[in-house]
Amino acid sequence: MAIRNVLKMGDPVLNKKSKNVVEFNEKLHTLLDDMADTMYLHDGVGLAAPQVGILRRAVIVDIGDGLIELINPEIIESSGTQTDVEGCLSVDEYVDEVTRPNYVKVKAQDRNGDVIFVEGEAFLARAFCHEIDHLDGILFVEKVVKGE
Repeated sequence: MAIRNVLKMGDPVLNKKSKNVVEFNEKLHTLLDDMADTMYLHDGVGLAAPQVGILRRAVIVDIGDGLIELINPEIIESSGTQTDVEGCLSVDEYVDEVTRPNYVKVKAQDRNGDVIFVEGEAFLARAFCHEIDHLDGILFVEKVVKGE
């Protein structure tokens, strides 16, 4: 396992749409393990493959309850709203308020290609949405709540 370089806002890779993962192999497992090492080193709660320069639909999240790996994730259900402060490992020293669903259900695959469903509320829902946005080339700064 290795620490990967986290791309910073302004890098064009962060604004590109990621492709589906089609091969569930040791290369993917190494990427996921490296992403986890990188996220934990930087005290993050989530990391998407594009943030380490890989345009594939893979994210990891750990809000303190254990690591969740989502391959080819899609939000299939959401409800409610919440507005809270977000930051990002790709956006240095900037946080701001973003409105997200308060609940999401995500359909994804695990590292072996098996279909899984995960649900998240509050902070976990926010983390899922934030990381999945990265897969579509969207940074949280584009969703900041504008003042009246």
